[in-house]
Amino acid sequence: MQDRESTPDPTEIPPGNSPVSEPAHSQPVQDELKRQYEDLNERYLRLAADYDNFRKRVSREREQLKKFANEQFAIDILDVIDNLERAADADESRLREGLLQILSLCSAVLQRHGITPIDSLSRTFDPAEHEAIAYVPSDKGEGTVIDELAKGYRMHDKVIRFAKVAVSKGNEKR
Repeated sequence: MQDRESTPDPTEIPPGNSPVSEPAHSQPVQDELKRQYEDLNERYLRLAADYDNFRKRVSREREQLKKFANEQFAIDILDVIDNLERAADADESRLREGLLQILSLCSAVLQRHGITPIDSLSRTFDPAEHEAIAYVPSDKGEGTVIDELAKGYRMHDKVIRFAKVAVSKGNEKR
């Protein structure tokens, strides 16, 4: 049998061969690594600050866009208001003519901004475009719009106001 004390331990590292021992020139390497670390850290901090500033600027710009999105529309409507004020001051004989011109101007302003009326009369009731206010007997077929109490409007493809309509429930004489 062999004595355990005389057998060298394979996990034991002989003195002077430590893998942790540092070479004599390690201080300049450490200084270089520290300088690189500080440089990278400074670049990271600047990049984070730049991103934060970018995010804040985009947020401010988005708020400005929301705030003034309807500016041109408001300017166009002011022309209509000017004409309404002129009509109010006009003599009664030309009032109807002036109001019809203002209505035409309003329609043109709305169309320039992508707002168009929804045609409802004599069409089949569509809950995506119409709001039924009344359901009345009529000679028209059941579900047909027979009266429009308030026009509906669409902005581009989106309904922004439903048409308020009366719908036929058909002829009740059966």
